[in-house]
Amino acid sequence: MTDPAAVMMTFHPQPQAGAPRPWAFPAPERSTLPNGLTVLRCDRPGQQVIAVEISLDAPLDAEPEGLDGIATIMARAFSEGTDKHSAEEFAAELERCGATLDAHADHPGVRVSLEVPVSRLPKALGLLADALRAPAFAPSEVERIVGNRLDEIPHELANPARRAAKQLSRELFPATARMSRPRQGTEETVARIDAAAVRAFYDAYVRPSTATAVVVGDLTGTDLDAVLAETLGEWKGNAGTPRPVPAITADDTGRVVVVDRPGAVQTQLLIGRIGADRHDRVWPAQVLGTYCLGGTLTSRLDRVLREEKGYTYGVRAFSQVLRSAPDGTGAAMLAISGSVDTESTGPALDDLWKVLRTLAAGGLTDAERDVAVQNLVGVAPLKYETAAAVAGTLADQVEQHLPDDFQAQLYARLAATGTVEATAAVVSAFPDDRLVTVLVGDAAQIVEPVRALGIGDVTVVAS
Repeated sequence: MTDPAAVMMTFHPQPQAGAPRPWAFPAPERSTLPNGLTVLRCDRPGQQVIAVEISLDAPLDAEPEGLDGIATIMARAFSEGTDKHSAEEFAAELERCGATLDAHADHPGVRVSLEVPVSRLPKALGLLADALRAPAFAPSEVERIVGNRLDEIPHELANPARRAAKQLSRELFPATARMSRPRQGTEETVARIDAAAVRAFYDAYVRPSTATAVVVGDLTGTDLDAVLAETLGEWKGNAGTPRPVPAITADDTGRVVVVDRPGAVQTQLLIGRIGADRHDRVWPAQVLGTYCLGGTLTSRLDRVLREEKGYTYGVRAFSQVLRSAPDGTGAAMLAISGSVDTESTGPALDDLWKVLRTLAAGGLTDAERDVAVQNLVGVAPLKYETAAAVAGTLADQVEQHLPDDFQAQLYARLAATGTVEATAAVVSAFPDDRLVTVLVGDAAQIVEPVRALGIGDVTVVAS
């Protein structure tokens, strides 16, 4: 038996951190296939799971009148069979590749996303190409997808946050604008969609000449040109004609709309307006100022409403790009969201408006600005550790008609933005007299306290 006293212990020095290496958002290489498909590729050594994003110029404002939601149904139907495989066979082939395929529709267009191990890229990219080139759109499958979508809608309306978002869009945009209506359609419009309508929408807007493929991952040893030529390069289609992009108009007259939920113990808050998007020079300062206002647990809104007053678990301020046009015009949704208990609705809104007014009067502090820069810029390398994160951002840039180096330049501009500039941007983004406030809660308990605040006319609508 070993004598414990005789055991020698060796202590090794604590590892020391190395010198930080410069980091920049990766720059893609741009090319065009003979069929007109634009390709952005980005080699990321070590990332063995390849991410592919396909951006299709099939925006929501192109949906036929009365068929809101057809872009969503088409996107979901891409994975439900092709001219070579039934829906079940297509799913089985994807599974054999270890691949995932997703698609969704939003105001800028339809996005199809593929992730697959690099060793299975040719096979998976072939399946993706088949889905885009010759989707089956079988009537039975489209009918099933429509049924699933109809089942989702009541659940979305029951969700206070989703209901608030729906009402805010209705309030901000004119009734004739597609942005005023739910992205994925209503029960009435979705119920009208059939396979023939989906096929007609596909034929009108899905073609390689107006699409972009983003490929990100470790491409060492992969002849991507050959793989693309044998897969997405086989996708044919006409050139199409440029489609006019309607202007975005919005009414941000200060007012309050209460969506009545009798007996609700909480009130969902969503306060918003339309502001500058990423093409505007103010965007970096707006991002920085908005983060200081409500981007983290140490933000102004959380410090007051959460830490000091205990009204909420958290309130967030954010900006979300809605759509951009090729000429650089566009808009973003600027919003503040959160939830409070019913009795605190009036006091919470009162304190929220005080935060906005105090910000306008006194400005941000240098400490707030420094924390925001560190959180937005300092952690960027972690945010983009995966190929999917890089591919998604590059595809966003394509949809928003931004240059390929936009994200890299944005981080440099954020780091160079001063406190005064960030203050001016956030005060301009959230003027206390030009905000549309949507409250989902018990109208009988919250209307009078809110009306007493004087932040705008108060109306009540049914849930």
